[in-house]
Formats: sequence, structure tokens, C-alpha cells
Amino acid sequence: MQTNVLRAPHGRVQARAPCARPQRRVAVVSHATGNGTAASALGLDEPIELVDGRVTSGPDLSVEVNGMKLPNPFIIGSGPPGTNYQVMKKAFDEGWGGVICKASPTLSLDSSKVVNVTPRYAKIRDYSNRVFGWQNFELISDRPFDVMLAEMKRLREEYPNRMLIASIMEEYNKDAWEEIIGRCEEIKVDAFEINFSCPHGLPERRMGMAMGQDPEVLGEVCGWINKAATVPVWAKMTPNVTDISFPADVALKAGCEGVAAINTIQCISATHYIGAGHDMRMLGGGPPVHHPPGIGWLRAATAPGLAAASDVHLSRRSLSGIGGVETGGDAAEFILLGSDTVQVCTGVMIHGYPVVKNLCGGLQKFMQKHDFKSIAEFKGKSLPYVTVHSELVKRQRDAISAKKARQGLANDAEWSGEDFVKNADSMAVNR
Repeated sequence: MQTNVLRAPHGRVQARAPCARPQRRVAVVSHATGNGTAASALGLDEPIELVDGRVTSGPDLSVEVNGMKLPNPFIIGSGPPGTNYQVMKKAFDEGWGGVICKASPTLSLDSSKVVNVTPRYAKIRDYSNRVFGWQNFELISDRPFDVMLAEMKRLREEYPNRMLIASIMEEYNKDAWEEIIGRCEEIKVDAFEINFSCPHGLPERRMGMAMGQDPEVLGEVCGWINKAATVPVWAKMTPNVTDISFPADVALKAGCEGVAAINTIQCISATHYIGAGHDMRMLGGGPPVHHPPGIGWLRAATAPGLAAASDVHLSRRSLSGIGGVETGGDAAEFILLGSDTVQVCTGVMIHGYPVVKNLCGGLQKFMQKHDFKSIAEFKGKSLPYVTVHSELVKRQRDAISAKKARQGLANDAEWSGEDFVKNADSMAVNR
């Protein structure tokens, strides 16, 4: 049985005794996903059985990060999949390793200032009409803070051994941050993810990305948060900066235990009129809200390259990788680059909560192929091979020189009686 843990005020980990309850065995329908479509037709891995998020056979997928123990590395990323009690309960029942409640929307003290519009999403499709991402401009939570706390408290009581992480975002107001942290800790959340990265997180109130792009403000706010929090704190970073490692360093130096990267990519939600007397058409794939083009954000399978590149620079501390994960192979790439956990949001919106069984199945398949028994055996294994272009040029030059040096003898005078066979072999083109 798992033991849920919290960080004590001085950074130590103290155990919270688990409550006895029946194991939740998740049934698996072979070759199918949550939406009833064959996994192979969607490019997904075959699903496996999970019991309270744990695999029942094969390589171990459990992970431990910042003192938190998860049955598998897959976490519901902050967003619509973690928006209320019903959906978070579904996530735990299906076997997700953890749930973040709920970055987009995100917990904030005053929900009355938040007015979401609808429709606010647009599916991004490839030439085969397959959905591979979403555009949207979802704001922070429009639900009262007290309601969210009550629902999180209920989840904490029903799932005492599962990781419940609160995503929070506020204005530049020390008292408000301290109040949010204190009240969330009262219901025993396992960690905080601080949203410094939502592209339209009410920038006029200096929230979200607006705060994450200002290192001076970022460092000060992280200091407030870490002084108040007694559980681990992750700073969720925006890719909409020149160098993501700089604000990440600021957050880590201010006391954050880790970072989550990346949040969504800022984009234009494009709508275009095609002339008088015609309906407005979506030419750019943006959310079809009936007004001129606006600033939105992109969560999509287009993100892994940027996300992975960012994670390389952030892998020195605990890291939760985010960006376009749909398969176990996608997750393996993040873990190879140092991620402790992998978050999924858009994948759930496309395939449903049961996709965690496909993800776990695919990750086990990767591990079996390479004879890994645990995630710890390959976490960060690719980092030594990451380099810069100038180093590649040097390696190529050295390889060419070495190849030339191996191309046999310069003249007949160099033949050796002792090494005759070796001399002959050195001049063969197909050695």
C-alpha cells in the first residue's frame, strides 16, 4: 500500500498514514480507448490494466519526486480535465498517477472577475483530419474558491494515497498568495504548481505569463510562496520568452523544489471575414468566437520539440514535462531528458481519461524493448548526448580526420612484415 507524504516546514518529509480502502481495479477493454475507437486507428498504444494507478505486471512505473510517491508518472495537467470533483474523480478511478487542480482554469481567490467566453476552443487537424492539438483562450477558474476547496477536500478524503496538486495563480499581492496557500494546505494538498505561464492569464492584473516574464517580480513572488508553503512547490514556466532557463533559475533560487515545463504557446486565434454577405470563416483554425482575431494559446502535439528542448535546460531539479504527450514513446522522450513526471491535458480532451492505460502500456513497451525494470534506470539517460552545434562540427571534423588516418598506407615502403594482414585490412573499403 502506498504512503502519502508531505514536506514538513523545514523541508523534511513526514508520512501521512494511509487509510484502508478497497483497491480500485480498472477494467480494460482490449484494443479500445475511452471514446470507443480502436487504439491502433488513433495511433495510440495498446492499453494495460491498472489497479489504483499501479501496473499489475511488467516493468515498474512508480516514481518518487520531492517526497511524493506516484503509482505511475502520468499526471492530469492543469486545465479542463481537472476542473471539478467529477472529472478529477474520474481521473483517479481510471488510474492517473496524480491530478493537478486546475491551472487552466486555476485557483484564485476572486472568481467574480473571471468571465469565460464560449465557444473558446478550436481543434487543429492534419491532412488526414486527425486532431493533433487545440487552440483556446481559457481563463482561470470561474468557480468560487470555497467550492473548489470543498471538492478538493472531498477528493483528499476519498483518495488519501493519490497525489492531489493545487495549481494556483494570483495577482501581485503577498496576502492573497499566503491566504491561498494556507487554505489549500488545510485540506492537505500534496504540492503546489504555480502558474507563471498562462498567456492570457489576465495580464492586465499582472498574472500568469505576465508575472513569469518578469524575473524580478517572479523571484519576489516565489519567495513569498516558498516562505508560506510547507509542501513542494513547482513553478510552471512559459515558453514565450527568449531563454526559459533564466526565469526557471530565478524560481529555483527563490526556493521552488522543481519546475513544470512547458505551458502553452502563445498564438493568434485567427478569424477572417471573406467579404460582405458571407459568413465568417475560420481560415486559421482559431476558436470561433465571433469577433476579430485575438491572442490565444496552443496546446498540441506540435509542442513536444520545444517542450523537450526546454526540459534539457531545466533537468537539474525535479521536472514535470508537458507538451503534446499522446503515447508512451512521447513520455519516454521526456523522461530520457530528465522529467520525473509527465503531464497530459490535450490528450485527455481528445481521447478521454482511460488513455492513461494506453500511456502506461506504451511506456512499459518501451522499457521492455530496452530491458529497463524501472523508470529510474533511464531517467535523464539522454542528457549526456545533448550538445550544441559547434560541438557537432568538431566531432564531424575529428571523425573525418580519423577516417582518413585509417585509410591504409601512404606508400609501399610502409608495409610491415609483422603487421602485414593489418596493413592490408586498413586499406579495404568495406572493413
